[in-house]
Amino acid sequence: MKEVTLKQIAENLGISITTVSKALKDYKDVSKATKAAVKAEAKRLNFTPNSFAVNLRTKESKTVGLIIPEVVHHFFSSVINGIIDKAEKKGYLVIILQSNESYKLEKKQVELLISKRVDGIMISMANTTVDVGHLNHIRDLKIPLVMFDKISKLVACSKVIINDRMAAYEATKHLIDSGCKRIAHFRGALLPQNSIDRFLGYKKALEDHGLTFDPALVYICENVDYDNGRSAALQLIADGHKIDGLFAITDMAAAGAITVFKERNINVPDDISVMGFSNWFLSQAITPALSTVDQPGYEMGKKSFKLLYKEMRAKREDRYLEPVIRVLETKIIKRQSTK
Repeated sequence: MKEVTLKQIAENLGISITTVSKALKDYKDVSKATKAAVKAEAKRLNFTPNSFAVNLRTKESKTVGLIIPEVVHHFFSSVINGIIDKAEKKGYLVIILQSNESYKLEKKQVELLISKRVDGIMISMANTTVDVGHLNHIRDLKIPLVMFDKISKLVACSKVIINDRMAAYEATKHLIDSGCKRIAHFRGALLPQNSIDRFLGYKKALEDHGLTFDPALVYICENVDYDNGRSAALQLIADGHKIDGLFAITDMAAAGAITVFKERNINVPDDISVMGFSNWFLSQAITPALSTVDQPGYEMGKKSFKLLYKEMRAKREDRYLEPVIRVLETKIIKRQSTK
């Protein structure tokens, strides 16, 4: 069956191809009657716009790339939902790639998205990414780029973040206010900025409230997951440290620690109060329910695409936009794992 074209609709209605195109796009300078006639004829003929031809004319692919460390992760799944909801309303397809916290895979995925000629890229960096040359290459190619959550200060692009340092400070302060005097911290890897900032927030809260910072109470969780939380808790106990509070970089790491404490008959929160970070669904499902920091993933996704869309539109109009940083608010969620 021969493909229906704008020309055929125009000939059937005795109007120009330009008018047909404008009517289908709801241009204001086309009358309501003409729009209705064009849309009715398009429906009768089962007309489908040739997106490939449109993309060639506009030099746009109407696709954007999204690279995240993990898909099966409550926070990132919320980010994805926020991005897709906004992107669909603007007619964009989102290509979602998972780096598995691997720098090599992340770099390869950036190259893939560039080769696919996406209109823009959003990324939350892998924990193992140190060299950001591949990200700066995106900027060199004038491809709009937005970083979120795990970002690098060495890349001059727009970013959507939370104030990790302040959020961690407030989380630690909540433990202190509940009576904790000796607080351990399960931190993330040494490189990601959010891991660094959450550690610094924890340390500053101790110092501001007259508590001694003990580096021996800081344990590194490379993958900030349940298993790493369990391993760190087991090591904490094996090291013989007596603590009455724990601030973990993620809810999953906190949940891993709580299961170990239960197995060792350490009561939460009577013996050790536990504070997580992110407010994943798991934080309410475990016993005791986990006190945590609410991190707005869905909002972060919406803001990330909104910034990217502005930059893509500016590029189409040959305008330059200065990179901006959007900082989203967090809040403490008090549950049963803290006094």
